[in-house]
Amino acid sequence: MLGLGLPFVALAAILILRPVQNETTLIVHPTQLDPFDVTIGSGNGTNLTAVAIDPSADPIAPEPVAAPTTLPPTFVAAEDPVASSPGRPLTVTVKSGDSLDRIFGKNGLDRADLAAMLRLKEASEHLRLLRPGDRLDLRLDGASVIGLRREIDETRTLVLSRDGDSYAVSVEERPLNTELRHAFGRISTSLFEAGKEAGISDALIMNLAGIFAWDIDFALDIRKNDEFLVLYEEVWQDGQYLRDGKILAAEFVNNGKNFRAIRYETEGGRGDYFTPEGRSVRKAFIRAPVDFARVSSNFNPRRLHPVLKIRRPHNGVDYAAPTGTIIKAAGDGKVIFRGKKGGYGNCVIIQHGGNITTLYAHMSRFAKSVTVGKRVRQGQTIGYVGATGMVTAAHLHYEYRVNGVHRNPRTVKLPEAEPIPMEYRQDFLQMSSQLLSQLDLVKRQKVAVLPAEKP
Repeated sequence: MLGLGLPFVALAAILILRPVQNETTLIVHPTQLDPFDVTIGSGNGTNLTAVAIDPSADPIAPEPVAAPTTLPPTFVAAEDPVASSPGRPLTVTVKSGDSLDRIFGKNGLDRADLAAMLRLKEASEHLRLLRPGDRLDLRLDGASVIGLRREIDETRTLVLSRDGDSYAVSVEERPLNTELRHAFGRISTSLFEAGKEAGISDALIMNLAGIFAWDIDFALDIRKNDEFLVLYEEVWQDGQYLRDGKILAAEFVNNGKNFRAIRYETEGGRGDYFTPEGRSVRKAFIRAPVDFARVSSNFNPRRLHPVLKIRRPHNGVDYAAPTGTIIKAAGDGKVIFRGKKGGYGNCVIIQHGGNITTLYAHMSRFAKSVTVGKRVRQGQTIGYVGATGMVTAAHLHYEYRVNGVHRNPRTVKLPEAEPIPMEYRQDFLQMSSQLLSQLDLVKRQKVAVLPAEKP
C-alpha cells in the first residue's frame, strides 16, 4: 500500500474552478477534423451522435486543440447599453436586509421611479426579491433613474430604460455553450496530483471521485498506476470559458479492476450515472461517510483498545480527519439517535431499510437539520468530525449493522440502487455504445504515447 491518501490542503482548493490548460483537445477521429456532432436534449436523455470509428485503424494521437481563453477574432463584444447610456452611473451591491425601497432612500433616488418600475409586471417579477451580493447598475439624471440593469441569472439580464413617465422593459439573453473535452491520467502519488497533470480542475476530480465512491474507497483503495479517463463538458459564454460542466462518461481502473459510468437524463431532467449494462453505479450506501480521510483503524474483532489497553473488538472503521470535517449520511434513512452515548461521545444512529443501521461517533457537533425522527438522504451532512468520547485524536468512528450484527463497512456487499428504467433502456444502450467507443479511442491514443512504467 503506497501512501497515496489525498492531502487535506488540496480540499481547500476544490471550489476554485479554472480553465483547462493541458489535455484540452477535442477527441479526434484519425480521418476526421470534426469528430463530434453533439446535441444535448431534454427528451429521452442526452442524445449524442458520434462519427463512425474503425476499430482496426491504428491509433493516431490527435493534434492538441487548446481551449481559447480570449474572444475569437470574429467575435465582437456587444456594447454595454448602460455604460453607453447618458446619465451618471451608480452601481449598488445588495447587502443583507436591503430592499429596493431602502436602496432608493439611502441613495436619494426618486421613489416615484421605483413605483413606476414595480407597476410593470415583468420588472416587478425580477426586482422584488433581492439577495445579498446582487448588483444593480443604474444611470441617473439627478435623483431620477433613467436606466437600470439587474442580472437575473447566468443567462438573463433585466433592462429598464426611461420611456416618458414609465419605463421600457426587456430581458437580454446570453446563452451558454458547451464543448466536449477529455482527460486521461495515471496515478503516481495521488489522485489530485494526477488530475492536475491531466489539466483538470480539483472540482472535476471531486466529481469524478463522487461517481465511483460507491465502489472505491478513495481514502484507502487508490494504488500507484491506477488510471482514469473522463469525457466532460466545458461551459462557455460569449467566447469566454466559465467552468467545467457535467461529466458525460468516465472510467476508473483501480488495482486492475475496471469501473465505467455513463450519465443519462430522463424526461424529467434528472441525471444519474449507470454502468454500460444499465445498472446504477449508485448503491444504497456509500463506502466512506467522509471524503479523502485516512483510515486510522480498520474493522478488527481482536483489536487492542488504544485507551483501555485491553483486547476489545473494533466493530467499525475509524477515519482520521481534522476537527470540523463534514460527515455524510451513508444512505437514506431516519435518525433514531442523536446525542451523547458513552465512549462514542457525540453520536448519530440512522435506521435504513432492510434492518440496516449505521452509527457515526465522536462528532464535534451535529448538523442543525439533523434531529431524532428526521429523514435524511444519502450524502446529506449530519455532523462534523471531532474527538468527543473515549478517543486519543479527532476521527470518525463508523459502524454498519445488519439485524443488529456488526459488518465490516469496507467489505460488506452493499444493496443495489434501481437500474435504468425499462422505457429508457434502448435509448440508453444506444447512447452508451457511442460514448464507450469514444472512451476506447481516447484510451488507445493516450496509452500509446505514455512513457514506460517504472518498476
